[in-house]
Amino acid sequence: MKGLELRNRYLDFFKSKGHTVISGAPLVPENDPTVLFTTAGMQPLVPYLKGEKHPGGTRLTDYQKCVRTNDIDEVGDNRHLTFFEMLGNWSLGDYFKQDSIRYSYELLTKVLNIPVEKISVTCFEGDENTPRDLEAANSWQECGIPKERIYFFGKDDNWWGQEFGPCGPDTEIFYDTGAKPCSDNCNPSCDCGKYVEIWNNVFMEYNKKEDGTLEPLKKKNVDTGMGLERILFLLQGKNNVFETELFMPIIDKVKELSVNPNDASLRIIADHMRTSSLLICDGVSPSNVGQGYILRRLIRRAIRHMRKIEFDIDKITEVCDTLVLSISDMYPELISNKDIVIEQIKKEKNRFMNTLIKGEKEFGKILLKLNEESSTIMDGHNLFRLYDTFGFPPEVTAELAKENGLDVDMEGYKRLFEEHQNKSRQDAAGTFKGGLADHSKVTVAYHTAAHLILESLNRILGGHVDQKGSNITSERIRFDFSHPEKVQRETLDEIEKMVNEQIDNKLAVTCEEMPLDKARDAGARGVFDSKYGENVKVYTIENFSKEICGGPHVENTSMLKHIKIIKEESAASGVRRIKAIFIDE
Repeated sequence: MKGLELRNRYLDFFKSKGHTVISGAPLVPENDPTVLFTTAGMQPLVPYLKGEKHPGGTRLTDYQKCVRTNDIDEVGDNRHLTFFEMLGNWSLGDYFKQDSIRYSYELLTKVLNIPVEKISVTCFEGDENTPRDLEAANSWQECGIPKERIYFFGKDDNWWGQEFGPCGPDTEIFYDTGAKPCSDNCNPSCDCGKYVEIWNNVFMEYNKKEDGTLEPLKKKNVDTGMGLERILFLLQGKNNVFETELFMPIIDKVKELSVNPNDASLRIIADHMRTSSLLICDGVSPSNVGQGYILRRLIRRAIRHMRKIEFDIDKITEVCDTLVLSISDMYPELISNKDIVIEQIKKEKNRFMNTLIKGEKEFGKILLKLNEESSTIMDGHNLFRLYDTFGFPPEVTAELAKENGLDVDMEGYKRLFEEHQNKSRQDAAGTFKGGLADHSKVTVAYHTAAHLILESLNRILGGHVDQKGSNITSERIRFDFSHPEKVQRETLDEIEKMVNEQIDNKLAVTCEEMPLDKARDAGARGVFDSKYGENVKVYTIENFSKEICGGPHVENTSMLKHIKIIKEESAASGVRRIKAIFIDE
């Protein structure tokens, strides 16, 4: 079974159980400032998990492209990835634990034909605030999982929730690889490799208040996630995700063009090139901030490892060609964006090669100073500064140091690097503190203003303008749109004026659910790429705009303050970016 077949079997199964197949969200969240990327299948569904009605009903399923960046430096082992696909199904106040577990068991054993003896599960053991999850455990036993393969663990392992908001116990499903147990107490909580987690069913049955107390939710939800790459390599009898068809063609091409390949470098290159290509397809360009910084870091790390294995850098486009050919059946957007992907990667490769030259010059300055001080050690601070400031790989610094008779304080570098990494992880974790996206009154108002901005851009700049992304906080809106050239200040003033006129006109904002085809025929703006005929929400701003959107919005434009466009700049090739704020008058 290949990846596309696995995805389709999953979606078809849940469709047969009354679930609406919905489209996944872009990798860059449109209206969620709390994270850089879509990191989980539940993320785009936050408003509906909080109680908003979904046009697809109360049973949903999809596949979601995800990027997680906290463990970039762990990629190279047998399981870490930066990009992965999450298969998911949701119950929004519909079925709960028993049916969720029954569906999971049926899919795994009857559709994917996994032997029951390969499956072990974990459930929440309970604590002073919440009971032991016997309902989940009993449901597994009723399905056919014997008691001895049902384990109970605490909140660190079997509880989902953030600082406040919806939360609850989960049950995790593990595949027994058949490897030798690491000890007599070997169980799914071990990292020895015998057990591989393949699915997680979260049961949102409580609301955690800001004072830390829990209260039962009136409407209980189910949120599940299955990592496609992970279960795929198990079904194919492989040892790790990199041995599947999602990676092997890329790895084989890189190996063919390299002098001294090694597994870790080949995996890093394959993962980072795949992630980079799909980020570029979703409108991200290399830069020094935000999503662009992560993309730059991925491309440069891939290039560093290409140099390490003596890959012919000038043939990097051949890797791009192989990548597109090998996974375009799953991600057809790679075909239409192939030229852009190659252009962006080649540009970043050229920039980085220049960076390496600058780094070598900076190394020369440090070497001169060390010689003047009669020092024979390149300390960790210099190693880290070259890496952090100039992007100069520490292994290259170490090679140059050795050639010049210097010892290298690699331990000092690692210590500084770990401090930097830990801080980055803490910062990343802090961006999603509430567990759910920011839907305060101010951000809802900015969200509505984004509709006014898009329509005004279309009317003033031309019909070629499409939204390419947005990022909204309680302080401002950042809005990306397709346009080939800089927008002059006088034109920005016209756009401002048109938006503010609609605010002064006190236009009603209404929402209607309708099939996708009807929305298209009604002239609604949006991305009409769904092949499932799902229902969508269409928000109409009276006599001005009509747009497909998940919401939420204000009920009348009179509830908005006037906007002021404070900045206009390039976001990528053919994409402009404006930043606007509400102003008091």
